[in-house]
Amino acid sequence: MAQETPKDNAGFTLPAPASTPADASASAPVTPATTASVDAPATLDPASATDTSARDTLIGGAVLLVLFIAFFFAKNAYANGLVAKRLPPNKANASGWWLFIFLASLATAVVLAAVNAHKFLAPLFMGPLLLVGLVALVLTFTSSRN
Repeated sequence: MAQETPKDNAGFTLPAPASTPADASASAPVTPATTASVDAPATLDPASATDTSARDTLIGGAVLLVLFIAFFFAKNAYANGLVAKRLPPNKANASGWWLFIFLASLATAVVLAAVNAHKFLAPLFMGPLLLVGLVALVLTFTSSRN
């Protein structure tokens, strides 16, 4: 039997660590600056932060709800302003709803981009929202003509 030498072992081996924090503390005096520099990367790592996507989505939904209520009042004010300019109430109401849809689609796109820009700024999400907003904006002004 031949004895196995380290060169005969062709498996994967990890290199020995250059210095560990225990070795570094033994060779160098411990000061608050050296311990802070060792611990700082672990505390500032964004990957170690907790997942906040559910909280962000909830906050985004609450912001959208508040904006939709404000847009509803803006729709009514716009429709009443058009009626005051002698536009028939049914045309003014339709124009107000198109304004609401425009503002709602624009606000939805902005809130989705703020909640998760990496996921929701894709053309799959933003394309239809902005297209609906553009069509609603055009219909807002075309339906408010006499």
